[in-house]
Amino acid sequence: MTPAIDYGRLTERFVAAQLAGDRVEALRVVVDDGVVRGARVIDLQARVIRAAQHEIGRLWQHNRITVADEHRATGISQIVMARLFEFVQPSPRNGRSVAVACVEGEHHDFPARLVADYLDHAGFDVRYYGADLPTDHLLRSLADHRPHALALSVTMTPNVGALRTAVGRVRREHPALPILVGGHALDWSPQLAEQLEITATGATPDEVILAARTATKVA
Repeated sequence: MTPAIDYGRLTERFVAAQLAGDRVEALRVVVDDGVVRGARVIDLQARVIRAAQHEIGRLWQHNRITVADEHRATGISQIVMARLFEFVQPSPRNGRSVAVACVEGEHHDFPARLVADYLDHAGFDVRYYGADLPTDHLLRSLADHRPHALALSVTMTPNVGALRTAVGRVRREHPALPILVGGHALDWSPQLAEQLEITATGATPDEVILAARTATKVA
């Protein structure tokens, strides 16, 4: 029988490794004490790395760590996410593609990275564009590749205007394309998705995957 995984304890250890700048220990936490012991990659992403990033953000908001500390911690999470991706069991492709990007000016790409990985786990073909994608280039890519849905991420409230602009321009050029949106800015403006008539992805893997399946009409 696979031993129970204490995700709370793994998160505490991961945060400690982030604050110490210890990439080796962070990898040990999720690989040796997570994957090797039978934890699913998607659970480690959501219940350890995402939870740790939330705690790092809280510490920064309360001035308990510096911007440099936050950047170093996020860099460690990016390294670990890349390593975890090597352990993913390939999912049967479902025939649907999703473009995932941060809106223009949004440099916090970690939430979008999580969404891209969650969708890949679920069998979607994902085109991930990372941080700060200029809207002109987003539109060009949508015209070239014709995904079944677009997922946009916005973390900082000053970038909500860029989200509004992107949604408006996408609607004019691709009126039938479903648009999903996620990121911390929606926590502060929960009415935003309704105002823009787009779909909020939610935060958990199940919520993100369900939103994408519904938008792309996956059986």
